[in-house]
Amino acid sequence: MRDYKKEYKDHQSSPVQKKRRAARNGRRMKLIKKLGYSPKKDIHHYYEGGKLKTRLEDPSVNRGRKEKSRLKKSKRKGCRCKKKN
Repeated sequence: MRDYKKEYKDHQSSPVQKKRRAARNGRRMKLIKKLGYSPKKDIHHYYEGGKLKTRLEDPSVNRGRKEKSRLKKSKRKGCRCKKKN
């Protein structure tokens, strides 16, 4: 079972993550203000060359993408990769 409190304490509450989350939320609000409405598509956030980039994508594409921390090669602590026997 996932321990959300521990996950927030260990990772999400760090100053770096707070800044990144604020940047993502700011980009989302900027796009909504520019369009004048909330789009039916998801907003894909990614970093390229150290800069935050955004683009609109279908929800099925954005939510179907594998998270890098869940891949077998990930060195991130708490990787819940299921090992095949």
